[in-house]
Amino acid sequence: MKTLKEFLPLIDGKILTGHTGFDKIEITSGYVSDLLSDVMGNAKEGQLWITIMRHLNIIAVASLVGLPAVVFPKNILPDHTVIAKANEENICLINSSLSTFEIAGILYRFLHSK
Repeated sequence: MKTLKEFLPLIDGKILTGHTGFDKIEITSGYVSDLLSDVMGNAKEGQLWITIMRHLNIIAVASLVGLPAVVFPKNILPDHTVIAKANEENICLINSSLSTFEIAGILYRFLHSK
C-alpha cells in the first residue's frame, strides 16, 4: 500500500487543507487532466488528481469520482472557498513547486517501486 504521506516529501508537497488523516490515504494511481468532463468520465476512485484548475468545481468532481486528494503544480493556490469546501468534503488539497510533468513522473516511479 502506497500512501499520500509517503508521497508528499518526494514532491515537497504542502497540505493546504486541515486534513489530518492524510497518512491513511492510499494512492492507487494518478490522473492528470484540466478538463472536468474528462476527469468525471475517466478518473477512477482512489487516484491522485494533478491539475492546474483551482475553482470550486474541482471539489465537486473529486468528491463525485472518489478522488481523495488533488495536487496543484507550480505553487498554484486555490482561494479560501475552495479550501473550505475541500475540508467539508474531506478532500486533501496539496501544492508543490514542481511542474505537472515532474509530479506525474515522480508519482509513476513511486507507485511502481517495490
